[in-house]
Amino acid sequence: MVPIIDLQSEYRLLKSEIDTALGRVLEAGAFVGGTEVSALERELSDYLGVPHVIGVGSGTDALFIALRALGIGPGDEVITTPFTFIATLEAIQIAGAKPVLVDIDPATFNLDPKLLEAAITERTKAILPVHLYGQVAPMGEIGAIAERHGLKVLEDAAQAIGARYCANGSQSPMAGALGHAAGFSLYPTKNLGAYGDAGFITTADPTVAEEARLLASHGQKARYHHVRPAGYTSRLDTLQAAILRVKLPHLESWNQRRRQIARMYDQGLKGVVQTPTQAPYALHIYHQYTIRTPERDRLQAFLKERGVGSSIHYPLPAHLQPAYRELAPEGSLPHAEQAAREVLSLPMHPFLSDLQAEQVIEAVRAYSK
Repeated sequence: MVPIIDLQSEYRLLKSEIDTALGRVLEAGAFVGGTEVSALERELSDYLGVPHVIGVGSGTDALFIALRALGIGPGDEVITTPFTFIATLEAIQIAGAKPVLVDIDPATFNLDPKLLEAAITERTKAILPVHLYGQVAPMGEIGAIAERHGLKVLEDAAQAIGARYCANGSQSPMAGALGHAAGFSLYPTKNLGAYGDAGFITTADPTVAEEARLLASHGQKARYHHVRPAGYTSRLDTLQAAILRVKLPHLESWNQRRRQIARMYDQGLKGVVQTPTQAPYALHIYHQYTIRTPERDRLQAFLKERGVGSSIHYPLPAHLQPAYRELAPEGSLPHAEQAAREVLSLPMHPFLSDLQAEQVIEAVRAYSK
């Protein structure tokens, strides 16, 4: 069996360090906030090259709180993609705003900037691009459009920790440092994952950072002194912070291994299925390695018979979900709709061996013969 993800191998590699980190928190008896959380925030700030990091309870919370901290609320419109995990849209609606959907670039699966300006109205207040599958959206074009129209840009970087914009080496800015703010998920299956729900917000704006911290902790400036109404409870758990501090130093090498596996897949599957496109402006971290084929469902069943795991991210675009059908009619976002019928994610994690990668390639090729 070739699993699509292998969290057990990751734990076995880091077991001693993780157990020590957990013991440190348990011995201290401090389970909310504290030095582990503040240390992780500093380390993430250094790694991502962004001044402010605010730990929160999940990636969804990160987006919702960041939207509120940016001043987005009832009556506002936020332009985003229909081809994403539903949390992107949930966050907009929880903030009281309306999602406005723009179709994707079929090559990268990310928001198509050529379609943005036609969707802007007097109620538009922000653009929320998603760095899907670990590849940054075209932030140069998106940022220029936002600046022309006085809009905020909030990155959904849930799948993109360590991804870079403009792949010209280590000095390229990372996802999370490309907009007015960004929301990250640290869900267990992410490239950097906790052992439960967790997330964080990044921003270079100290005012946005302060507002996000207030909103994430009941709107309180100091204990029992509340300066914002309708605050929220969303704190990065101390035990999760300790675990993440152990994992963070390994993230770059893990992402590099993902890129090595992606190159193997690229070479082995060329001409067999449509393999992912790395945009010229991006350094992909392959949170998912997602192929396309009109025979997706049959291929997935064939791979399962061969003991090869796979997953569909995502089988329905947002506007075809029962909860969101009022946002756009069927047929109006054709690239997202077609992608949802064709995408299939293959096994991708840093503990995948070359032999396992070859087994995946051989299985896909066997189906195509």
